[in-house]
Amino acid sequence: MKAGALAHLIRLQRSTVTVNEAGTPVPTWGEYARLRAEVVERSTAEFLEDGGAADNGTIVFRTRPFGDLTTADRIAFQGALWNVREVRLIGRREGLEIRCVNVNGAG
Repeated sequence: MKAGALAHLIRLQRSTVTVNEAGTPVPTWGEYARLRAEVVERSTAEFLEDGGAADNGTIVFRTRPFGDLTTADRIAFQGALWNVREVRLIGRREGLEIRCVNVNGAG
C-alpha cells in the first residue's frame, strides 16, 4: 500500500460502558486509534453534495493492517460518524478494506 494514497485521517472509536451518577450504565464512545486511509468509494448522495458527508450513505476506506478493528466499532471522518459493517484483509496483510455506513443512515 503506497503511503501517498493514504491522504485522509480517520479516527477509530469503540463503545465502552460507564456508570452515571444515578448508577445507570451508559454507553459512551471513545477514540482508541488514528489511522491514515484512502477513501475508495462513496455513495452517490455524497458525491452530489460536493464530497461532503451526507446524512446517509456508504463509504469504503483502505488502510494499513490494524489488528483489532471489529464491526462493533465506528469511524469518525470529516465530521461524520460511520458504523463499521465489514473489515476485510487485503492480500497477505498488505492492508485493510473497511466498509462503513453512516450512523444517521444505519438501521
